[in-house]
Amino acid sequence: MNSPLIFDIKRYAINDGPGIRIVIFLKGCILNCAWCHNPESLSRETERMYAPAKCIKCGTCVTVCTEMAITLTQESIVTDAERCKLCGRCAEVCPTKAIELTGKPYSVVEIMGEIEKERIFFDQSGGGVTFSGGEPLLHHKFLIELLDECGKQGIHRAVDTAGLTTTKILQEVAKRTDLFLYDLKLMDSERHQKWTGVPNEKILKNLKVLAETGAKIIIRIPLIDMVNDDAENISETARFVSELSGAKKEVNLLPYHKIAQTKYGKLGRPDDFRLLEEPTHEAQLQAIAIFQEYGIKASIGG
Repeated sequence: MNSPLIFDIKRYAINDGPGIRIVIFLKGCILNCAWCHNPESLSRETERMYAPAKCIKCGTCVTVCTEMAITLTQESIVTDAERCKLCGRCAEVCPTKAIELTGKPYSVVEIMGEIEKERIFFDQSGGGVTFSGGEPLLHHKFLIELLDECGKQGIHRAVDTAGLTTTKILQEVAKRTDLFLYDLKLMDSERHQKWTGVPNEKILKNLKVLAETGAKIIIRIPLIDMVNDDAENISETARFVSELSGAKKEVNLLPYHKIAQTKYGKLGRPDDFRLLEEPTHEAQLQAIAIFQEYGIKASIGG
């Protein structure tokens, strides 16, 4: 089995499930959300990130590049993307970490080794591991193997997903998952496609099916001004969530922030960044109140 790439491993996480957790971020996503705060997660391939502000123009990267893809200019370094083979030598020698590669292959054994290092925190806090992305269900065979290994060791398993997969895959993952963090963006499919690049019918259908299995689900909603924080969308979302099978679902509202702009620049895609606005405090309170009307507990963050 080809291992998917991991673009981050976050330790001591407290907002991605119960207790203290380790979060494994798998690279690759079907959606292309305008507000994405991890643009390095979209591609399944290794990518190079460069931060000119951190570059001291020492020229070390130029000397180690066997492809002669890097040129040092007065302002910064310039990389010929056609020549660059993403070997990572430049990142290894960069003294200020101005150059980084994002996306590294891990085997199941290697990831389980990283998880095992955190076991003491799980045991003391009721935590565990959360698989996120990108979209972890893109790599369902690899994910299922990891979930099975965690299950054998009694480690709490959470999966953060947008739910855009086949129902069969989702059901297989559900057999091995203790908690789903399920992302909902917008209820209207046309608006959903405008802002994420894909329609939402399958996402909503899969959420219904998942709820019918009895899975524990926390709904996560990114809240963005003038995108999805209007009363109409929130009301439609609250109604939909209130009608899901099983116990009332908890809702986490995640206010949009602008810190991803730097990442787009590092990836050489500054024009891909879409400057959106954070929701107002009033809009956040309104969203909480609307969910309360439907008997649903909603909170900021989580």
